[in-house]
Amino acid sequence: MEKPKVLFVQQEITPYLKETHKGLIGRQLPQGIQERGKEIRTFMPRFGNINERRNQLHEVIRLSGMNLVINDTDHPLIIKVASIQSARMQIYFIDNDDFFKRKFTVLDKAGKMFADNDERAIFYTRGVIETVKKLSWSPNVVHCNGWFTALMPVYVKIALKDSGMFSDTKVVYSIYDDDFEGNLNASISQKFKTQGVGEEFTPKLKDPSFVNLSKTAMDYSDGIIIGSENINPELEAYARESGKPVLDYQKPENYMDAYNEFYDEIIVNESVLTQ
Repeated sequence: MEKPKVLFVQQEITPYLKETHKGLIGRQLPQGIQERGKEIRTFMPRFGNINERRNQLHEVIRLSGMNLVINDTDHPLIIKVASIQSARMQIYFIDNDDFFKRKFTVLDKAGKMFADNDERAIFYTRGVIETVKKLSWSPNVVHCNGWFTALMPVYVKIALKDSGMFSDTKVVYSIYDDDFEGNLNASISQKFKTQGVGEEFTPKLKDPSFVNLSKTAMDYSDGIIIGSENINPELEAYARESGKPVLDYQKPENYMDAYNEFYDEIIVNESVLTQ
């Protein structure tokens, strides 16, 4: 029997960025799921504050070279990879000078959100999809971690529903206590539309706040995980009222097995999409 395949779409992974709860899960979870018999691939953005030399990142020429069009502008897609030898695991990095050369993640040196975080998130999501296509690797589950990955469920369930590779793919979205203030760019729905997803599929993104971005991700997910001990109460209520499987917050000593069992449950469940 073929191993189930889990695609991890991460916002952060330790040790490439400063250690956080979300980053530790990004590092440890894929290894734990691989050790439990599943095949995995793991992605994160190549934020400019990642030290490429120290972490031994190198470009994968055969996967790079495509241009992704966002808001009528071409942006070259560069794929880099690094290995975690102790885990026998590779990390794929989505890179582009327009979006990821700056020496910060999603906030500038003054602690303000970058004005183009919407386009950066779109590029990251599209970059993961195009790379997985080139790898000819069809996942059973896509697990999205962090708000920067929140557009992935919409792409999988709308733009890729008839693609063959992703037609039967289930999506899991983890909610963390990573709320941001203010909104993403108000034109995100229009930019999204150019990527094969009509604005009618993302009505909440007319007001692209953290809450509405997270609700949109949950609308197109098959299962929801409470990733932090305390999350936005409005989002927790939304998740529990969604009618979808919800996995409660798991302590570090328990979460590997709990997540693995949750994936198995999601794989056999019928999709329940809401808007």
